Amino acid sequence: MTIVSMTGFAESSGSHEGMRWRWETKSVNGRSLDVRLRIPMGFDSLDQPARTLAAERFRRGNLQVALTVESDPSARGLAVDPVALASAVKLSRELAAETGLAPARIDGLLALKGVIVQEETAALDPVARAHRDAEILQSLALAFDALARARAGEGSKLALLLSAQVNEIARLVAEAERLAAVQPDALRRRLMTQIQDLIAGGTLPEDRLAQEVALLATRADVREELDRLKAHVQDARALLGSGEAVGRKLDFLSQEFNREANTLCSKSADIALTRVGLALKAVIDQFREQAQNVE
Repeated sequence: MTIVSMTGFAESSGSHEGMRWRWETKSVNGRSLDVRLRIPMGFDSLDQPARTLAAERFRRGNLQVALTVESDPSARGLAVDPVALASAVKLSRELAAETGLAPARIDGLLALKGVIVQEETAALDPVARAHRDAEILQSLALAFDALARARAGEGSKLALLLSAQVNEIARLVAEAERLAAVQPDALRRRLMTQIQDLIAGGTLPEDRLAQEVALLATRADVREELDRLKAHVQDARALLGSGEAVGRKLDFLSQEFNREANTLCSKSADIALTRVGLALKAVIDQFREQAQNVE
């Protein structure tokens, strides 16, 4: 039984010529595949290839993908931020004019935070940039592969839970079928009691009583709903064992389950059958909640 969940988390990291990076990938359930990327400035060229890698591995789910990048300080040089330096000089002169003190020395200004910054010693040429991007994307592919394995692992647990819920639905349907078989006799006894109370001990012709019982039994006939419920159980088991992406189909099937269970409860003329119908609705609701996590 192959069921894949849409929930999972994975990460990967790598390095290239003094640069280190880390990918974090997180997946939750969604109606379709929605990839949300958070990439630092200067790495925009990774956007479309990253989305392609995701589409090759996943069909549904909301994916949050984040890239963090750090550079080795030894691979970076120092530079003066001209805007920060100009602001520091201006402030120094204003304070000197107000206080009468000597303006700040250049070594003092350069020591201010933000005046001296680190920069790459040399810009990457197109070939070097393409090589760097390829290694970063290869690392992302590893993270996506790990995420796929995590989703498959969650799917194995989910398959067991869904299978158990389908079995419980089948058990309740069988119980409802047993109760429905004796429902006409229960209707007859109830109707007879009510009529006797109304006519104060009199009698009602047997054929008239049979007509009334037949009418009530027709209105309370749930065989069609039970047949459809049993067919839905077979469909659910087939989907769970198909090995395909069946999340949408399971979600639709759970709605069909619920529709038949509602009709069963509305037609029920017996308290025991109504209780089974309500229990059936509760299990179906649990089934639908879990099915929404299936890819």
